[in-house]
Amino acid sequence: MARGGSTRVRGAFAPAEALPQGRVVDVWSADGVRLHTEVFGPQGGYPIVLAHGITCAIRVWAHQITDLAEHYRVIAYDHRGHGRSSVPPRRGGYSLDHLAADLDAVLDATLAPGERAVIAGHSMGGIAITSWSERHPERVAQCADAVALINTTTGDLLRNVNFLPVPQRFSDVRTRAAGTVLRNLGGAPLVRAADLPSRRFVSTIAVGRDADPAIVDFVFEMFNGTPPAGRGGWARVLVDHLGPQHIGLKNLTVPTLVIGSRQDRLLPMVSSRRIAATAPNLARFVELAGGHCAILERPADVNEHLRWLVETTSGTQERRTSF
Repeated sequence: MARGGSTRVRGAFAPAEALPQGRVVDVWSADGVRLHTEVFGPQGGYPIVLAHGITCAIRVWAHQITDLAEHYRVIAYDHRGHGRSSVPPRRGGYSLDHLAADLDAVLDATLAPGERAVIAGHSMGGIAITSWSERHPERVAQCADAVALINTTTGDLLRNVNFLPVPQRFSDVRTRAAGTVLRNLGGAPLVRAADLPSRRFVSTIAVGRDADPAIVDFVFEMFNGTPPAGRGGWARVLVDHLGPQHIGLKNLTVPTLVIGSRQDRLLPMVSSRRIAATAPNLARFVELAGGHCAILERPADVNEHLRWLVETTSGTQERRTSF
């Protein structure tokens, strides 16, 4: 994959290769960072907004876009420092405030006045949604009919990670070690494709043990193609700010779908269960097999639940759009 974060891989993952480019929308966040956004499907279709996870890009949603864009207008964007979005010029250009503001900028640029969407986020994309609801409470009812939080968390990131051979009773050591590993991995220079230890570690935290090798290749190539500044910037934010103090969910009053995976070693099921227990308006809680990337490992299940969420919450709002 090219250094600039292109999501084209070495023929390793056919769904991403087969996905055509959507209609490009250049979105500008409040601090001037350009957010590459693509729109797929019928121009007048009901909108579904997708926010990907750390070290991924738009085409990690290939299965969902291909399926949902048959009937809906699917809007997907690259986080700052990822894919074809800009890399902030300053180290301080990454924070939960930026994550929330970027999502809000995408919604403002792609939804027509009075139009609402189903907003789905995987991993860091789910953190974008909850951070957005905490910081922009008035926008939740304005822009969202419902949200989907997939393989994500609201806090205790390091306490719950499950990829280090440290006994649970040594929780302080485990937490410090996890923070060191994630910070270093996030900010490291691009690794060689032949660097098997790095590839093995990325696959360990990102997918389940029974994942298709093509998915493992795809996940590693996306990681390898994300600029180190973007990886490192967001890794520091997540490690430093998702501690015991959780992101509040009281403003997330719209129907909420929560999906977790039983073999997720980065954000284990305890994280999804906590969200399901504290969401003000839980619509459905789902436990899937597989690892952290349910959107790649169990796409049919994820798509089925997203369709259900759209069909049960979108109502009869007027389908107006400028895209």
